[in-house]
Amino acid sequence: MGASVIDELSLAPVHNFNSSFQDLRCSKHVHDNVHGNIYLDPLSLKFIDTEQFQRLRELKQLGLTHMVYPGAVHSRFEHSLGVYWLAREAVEKLRYYQGAELDIDHNDIQTVKLAGLLHDVGHGPFSHLFEREFLPRVLSGYEWSHELMSVKMVDHIVDEHHIDIDSGMIKRVKDMILSSSEFTRPKGSREKGFLYDIVANGRNGIDVDKFDYIVRDCRACGLGCNFQFQRLMETMRVIDDEICYKAKDYLTIHKLFSTRADLYRTVYMHPKVKAIELMLVDALLKANDYLEISSHIHDPSQYWKLDDSVVKTIETASDQELKESRDLILQIRRRNLYQFCNEYAVPKDKLENFKDVTAKDIICSQKNGGVMLQEDDVAVSNVRIDLTRGRNNPLERIHFFKDYESNDKFKISDDRISHLLPTSYQDMIVRVYSKKPELVEAISEAFENFQLKTYGIKTQVHATPEKKKRRI
Repeated sequence: MGASVIDELSLAPVHNFNSSFQDLRCSKHVHDNVHGNIYLDPLSLKFIDTEQFQRLRELKQLGLTHMVYPGAVHSRFEHSLGVYWLAREAVEKLRYYQGAELDIDHNDIQTVKLAGLLHDVGHGPFSHLFEREFLPRVLSGYEWSHELMSVKMVDHIVDEHHIDIDSGMIKRVKDMILSSSEFTRPKGSREKGFLYDIVANGRNGIDVDKFDYIVRDCRACGLGCNFQFQRLMETMRVIDDEICYKAKDYLTIHKLFSTRADLYRTVYMHPKVKAIELMLVDALLKANDYLEISSHIHDPSQYWKLDDSVVKTIETASDQELKESRDLILQIRRRNLYQFCNEYAVPKDKLENFKDVTAKDIICSQKNGGVMLQEDDVAVSNVRIDLTRGRNNPLERIHFFKDYESNDKFKISDDRISHLLPTSYQDMIVRVYSKKPELVEAISEAFENFQLKTYGIKTQVHATPEKKKRRI
């Protein structure tokens, strides 16, 4: 932050930090490679020092991305500590500048910190692959999310380890964890509703969870990150029970969402990363009946035992029932991956009524007389990349203010800021893979025919390279 920004903060602090400094000096601390020293309060340590929370060390934050970006081996444990720290920083900033006005007390601060710490304690293995790709295939129609499991795990940890904590605080922690999910309570039913937007912001998507993983993931993958969350945390202000931002920070917020979208495009949804994920999903599906992987999601006392090590369990087992899964994982190890054939971006005017493309759609588009493809020969990945609100602009949900002398909040339309900002907020990319290298040519041709049937043109940028078609 430049000195000019600090100079603009004309609200007189209503609390000094002496008590906070004393607390930090008496706290245990760890050194984080993103945020520096992170100080852990005694109550948070009671949760951290449990086998259920320590499990997060065994969950890679970016799942299988390290197979393409070798440095992406950081864990959910590091990320959770980072979100804990940024949640503390955010609520302390608000207390410093508006504490008397907002009636922020020690319990509020402790609650927000715990929500940041525990928001991912119910996360599944392999980043989001477990709940978005694997579970829907084995438990069709079953309502499950890592947020829901996180709140169950919180209760389980409290009961299992007899943690002495106020029941009201735990309820608020769980509500904060669910705040950005479809299972959240109505906004109007919350006291100090602005606190629920710090960790998981269902209102407009600006939260410390994103602040941490965007910076941490960019660093781990060797990518530059010019988004500065510190500026937003320093200048934010609560008006009418909602966290608002200075109008001059509009482009900073836009950069938050655009950086996230760039990470999805270049890292999380990288074509080769998706190929590996498709193979792992197939391996897990083939192993599920024998290992009962999906059964773990029903009971927190069993769920905490499930982590990324399930891959090692499969590949080192000698059981005949796991042979197909074992062979797939061996293919991944030896880099014999599903072959990327081609992709296309769904035309903008077709996005609203788009339905996921399936392997059946592709094989039904093959020409007669060629290789007869089967559904199991083809893998399709429907990749959605957006700015957090699907086809809508997330900045439409944000309130801004002019300066600290005014209590008025307002929205800003992007055309009032710049005509260079996007007019569309979602990409839908359809990718097709061949599970066998000798079928790349036939699948590529069927994929082109599918595009012609669906859109009247080939929407892919270029034809599949001949050398890829001949690769056997």
